[in-house]
Amino acid sequence: MREADFFLEESEALDRAITGGDLAHDATTLFKEWTVDQILRHLHMWNEAATLSLQDPEGFMAMLQEALPKMATTGLRSYEDERYGDLSGECLRETWIAGARATADAFRNADPEARLPWVGPPMSAQSSISARLMETWAHGQAVFDALGRDRQDEDRIYPIAELGVRTFGWTYSVRGEERPGVKPHVRLTAPSGEVWTFNDEQADERIEGPATAFCQVVTQTRNIADVPLEVTGSAAKDWMSKAQCFAGAPETPPPPGLRRKAERAA
Repeated sequence: MREADFFLEESEALDRAITGGDLAHDATTLFKEWTVDQILRHLHMWNEAATLSLQDPEGFMAMLQEALPKMATTGLRSYEDERYGDLSGECLRETWIAGARATADAFRNADPEARLPWVGPPMSAQSSISARLMETWAHGQAVFDALGRDRQDEDRIYPIAELGVRTFGWTYSVRGEERPGVKPHVRLTAPSGEVWTFNDEQADERIEGPATAFCQVVTQTRNIADVPLEVTGSAAKDWMSKAQCFAGAPETPPPPGLRRKAERAA
């Protein structure tokens, strides 16, 4: 699956940013005050979980039975810190990137339609590795922001944009709200300049602009007010005000101006 290669390329890009930057592993980012180490622990745990769900579904379910009660008691971040607390700094980074490579290898030749168990409903192998790509890209944004760097995206973000469009209904169902009757037309300019379109063409409900900006909104790494997207129509505006392409409980997007690139001395 090409998504496995996209996931690996995004992981390698984040690894290069960390190793080539001057950001301490215990530095706090603007993502809920998580440190770089906590971001890597989070990515590593769920990369491992995705690989386990593919290769050993029963082992994955056993892991969940152990993890979910603890996460419910102490919270996700505390559980991840406890589980991987002996890993930090360079040792953690090396473990995470090695694990990411193993995850990519496992999914590369997997059946895209294979149904895999997960925390929520089962998903296809293709959706599973696409979710790992999305998580890596989204959490990587906090690292690039802390470094004061603009990330140079590539067209491998297409599955993230596609996931963002496909989770239009999820944005509402996870909140117990009724989904608008119309799906806004989405027209995005890819990093390469290619144009990606989703949903039926219509003039009164549409979203247009850079694919990177759309991906930032649906992953909640930016508020809609902070990106150059042109949003037309009440349904489109409502969606972009709370878009959520990831699983779990409903999350509120960051306030305008909160998630941003750090200003660092030259």
